Amino acid sequence: MRLRNLGSGSTGNSTLVEASQGITTTRVLVDCGFSLRELERRLQWAGTTAAELDGVFITHEHGDHVGCAFTLARKHGVPVFISRGTWRAVDEPELPKGKLFFAQDSQAIALGDLELQPYAVPHDAQEPLQLICSDGRSKLGILTDAGSITTQMQGLLQGLDALLLEFNHDLEMLRHSSYPAGLKKRIAGSHGHLSNDSAAELLAACKHANLQHVVAAHLSERNNRPALVRELMGKVLGLPAAGLAVADPKLGLDWLQIE
Repeated sequence: MRLRNLGSGSTGNSTLVEASQGITTTRVLVDCGFSLRELERRLQWAGTTAAELDGVFITHEHGDHVGCAFTLARKHGVPVFISRGTWRAVDEPELPKGKLFFAQDSQAIALGDLELQPYAVPHDAQEPLQLICSDGRSKLGILTDAGSITTQMQGLLQGLDALLLEFNHDLEMLRHSSYPAGLKKRIAGSHGHLSNDSAAELLAACKHANLQHVVAAHLSERNNRPALVRELMGKVLGLPAAGLAVADPKLGLDWLQIE
């Protein structure tokens, strides 16, 4: 199994997960928060096309995550996996028959060479879900857009081989930013976004000897700095900060192989 982040930040989020079992390959997008043209361009960077996707999993209805999902489904016939709450919130016309599948907390989804395990998170959206992906040999955890850490989340993210984790904001930078008070309160609230400190705390709880990759994602461009995040990750993981992975809003992150 391998992953490639196509971009992560307030301007758009999408991660491509690929698993292969010899003669078959399964590709799923986790979110597609871009225009269809931009998504197709980024997929080309990754060496694939929209027509080669086997599914798209939408975590919640915010525009930087849902993006062109339904246009993608109609144009290329890509199935969409989404919670009922998110589906109601986006208020889209019906998709073609067999292209809409409802996801639920803790209900596994079999998709070709992948098993997707959605799990609920506290975020200011209607029934948001994040995801654990497995190819039967290794496990990838994806967690962005959560305001706080629950016991369920921490338990599910144990024993991973790779983790893409939100490091959204530095608390001091957010406190002194020019954002309106209401927006600051929402971001830092229990249903907002993970601060650097909260993410580092979760990472420390999930760290183990066989964790191969950690990718920091969904950094605020105004209230965070990649250098701060790398420093924190380095302290938790006991690794040099310079070599640690941070997903870029424009460039994403190159392929990471998960053994």
